[in-house]
Amino acid sequence: MAISRMKQAKPMTTRQKLEIIRKMLGLTQTKLAQRFGVSFAAFNSWWTGKSNPRPKMQAAINELFLEVTGQKIIPADQLTAKKQALSRKSGEHENVVAEILDNPDVRDQFILKLTYHSNRIEGSTLTEPDTAAILFDNVALPNKSIIEQLEAKNHQTALNYLFDSVATKGKINGALVLKLHGILMNGIKSDAGAYRNHGVRITGVNLPTANYASVPKLMAEAMRKTAKKTKDVVALVAAVHGTFEQIHPFSDGNGRTGRLLMDAMLLQANFAPPIIRQEQKRLYYMYLYKAQTKEDYSRLEDFLCDAIVDGFKILERADS
Repeated sequence: MAISRMKQAKPMTTRQKLEIIRKMLGLTQTKLAQRFGVSFAAFNSWWTGKSNPRPKMQAAINELFLEVTGQKIIPADQLTAKKQALSRKSGEHENVVAEILDNPDVRDQFILKLTYHSNRIEGSTLTEPDTAAILFDNVALPNKSIIEQLEAKNHQTALNYLFDSVATKGKINGALVLKLHGILMNGIKSDAGAYRNHGVRITGVNLPTANYASVPKLMAEAMRKTAKKTKDVVALVAAVHGTFEQIHPFSDGNGRTGRLLMDAMLLQANFAPPIIRQEQKRLYYMYLYKAQTKEDYSRLEDFLCDAIVDGFKILERADS
């Protein structure tokens, strides 16, 4: 009897891997070439198949490919080292939120970056210069929607409230979350500052959200977790974020409110707010989804560590 043999799948080409990397990171070919530290001409030669990367560079491409497709295993010691480095960095600053409030240029930079990227992740078409003009020059842009411009101003107001709340030792609880949501959705949603009273679905993923009748109870449980004493702040923040986004307590604005909650928790622990860039949207969502469905938070924690490092760069005026 003849034995049928399944054809082995052809290994992916360098071009195919680079295309996936570029899409997941939201980078142009020029930016991706810079990411690998090579000239555009060298990168384009790989892209067109005219030449092959040297072994060391091929290894770098393979590693980044595994990372952006969620296949990279994060070694526990590597993640621990990142967290320890962040703790040391935190120890270099007596009071992060006071430092932000005492330095208007730093405060404005955080407000700009956090507002631009958080709103852009949710679909805003405002560019960073657009956002800066709206936030700091009170410019009304005739070619942009009123809602997008209001979202930017509301986010600025929410961040200012958050900074002041953390600075005055305000509690991180359900009341703070409702207040932040109320500010974010002011003039946009009629139920601003209130938990939803209907079912919702998270677009694009197969992830059940909480029954609306259970939202107050589940949010109270999630908020109690924020007060947990721990040396692993990043793990706690990641866990609460995963829970919050799966509860999906509001009819709209869950992503932005959830990221503000992360900012509050990290600031309270004397860490810089994480800069989750809109170019990293696909990675952020993928790592969050894997954490929620596989109960493996290592990739999300590793991602947050890098985002917090970017926050410290703003704090120390080292942001490029």
